[in-house]
Amino acid sequence: MENKDFAFGKTNFIMIGISMVIVIIGFVMMTGASSEADAFNLEIFSAMRIKVAPIVCLVGFLSIIGGIMYKEKK
Repeated sequence: MENKDFAFGKTNFIMIGISMVIVIIGFVMMTGASSEADAFNLEIFSAMRIKVAPIVCLVGFLSIIGGIMYKEKK
């Protein structure tokens, strides 16, 4: 059987998979209750939803780029 060279190795796929999980966690952190027509919910401005979660998503997206660019040493 021939040995085929793929663009990504096992390490790349693991790094990309972990990074995608981090991005999903960031988006889940952004979710929550919204304001109703009769009551305003101040939780939409919580620090986790407007500061921490976007940073977590950014770290995840940058990690995906790192996983794509990573080259194994032979």
